[in-house]
Amino acid sequence: MQENGKFVLVVSTILILIIVISLIILFTVFQKKKNDLVEKQLEEKKRFEREIAETQIEIREETLRNISWELHDNIGQLLTLAKIQLQNTTKENIQEVSETIAKGLKEVRALSKLINPEAIKNIDLQEALQLEIDRFNRLNFIKSELKIIGNQQKIDEKSGIIIFRILQEFFSNTIKHAKASELTVLMDYQETMLQISVSDNGIGFSSDEKMEGIGLSNIKNRAKLIGANIQFHSEKDKGTSLKIQYLL
Repeated sequence: MQENGKFVLVVSTILILIIVISLIILFTVFQKKKNDLVEKQLEEKKRFEREIAETQIEIREETLRNISWELHDNIGQLLTLAKIQLQNTTKENIQEVSETIAKGLKEVRALSKLINPEAIKNIDLQEALQLEIDRFNRLNFIKSELKIIGNQQKIDEKSGIIIFRILQEFFSNTIKHAKASELTVLMDYQETMLQISVSDNGIGFSSDEKMEGIGLSNIKNRAKLIGANIQFHSEKDKGTSLKIQYLL
């Protein structure tokens, strides 16, 4: 009996030790996974913030390029025209001088909205898109239109910055390479989703390699950062379209 009691005690002690060691191992593994998850989340947050900062810089650089071009080729021409008109001012053409100066002032006011750094930092997506569309039409780059469906809803500012930059890249490719005459942007505010569709009537293309060449990978990666879904379609001689689905 005494020996059986000792045996039971030894077995019980071993089982308790095994249980304790197992619990320690499980706790250690759990803690490591928890730490890894926290570290991964912190890294993803840092990566997201870096991407936001880089995107803001890209938008600012694009804006400055646009401002430089408009100052040189658009407002510069208007001021030169106004100067010539003033040198030959008569009672008959004073109205023309006034209209030229008024147009120049309108262009300067439009540029002032783009120069404001707060407009880039705290971007309102719909307003920013309208400014881009107005600029394309004002400068006769391409016949453009922004259509709105539904009631405007608040979009996270950082997500708005990413979406705007994605669309800005599409616009740039359309104007530089697509040889398109029309550009249409549709913002569809649904109950839980914002769907943005943008399309041109340009030459399009069918090569997957060319899609990557216009920065499709970069667009996809940015969309992934904010949990947005991207659908890109292009067909030779039938234009190119991009659809963004973003959960509100």
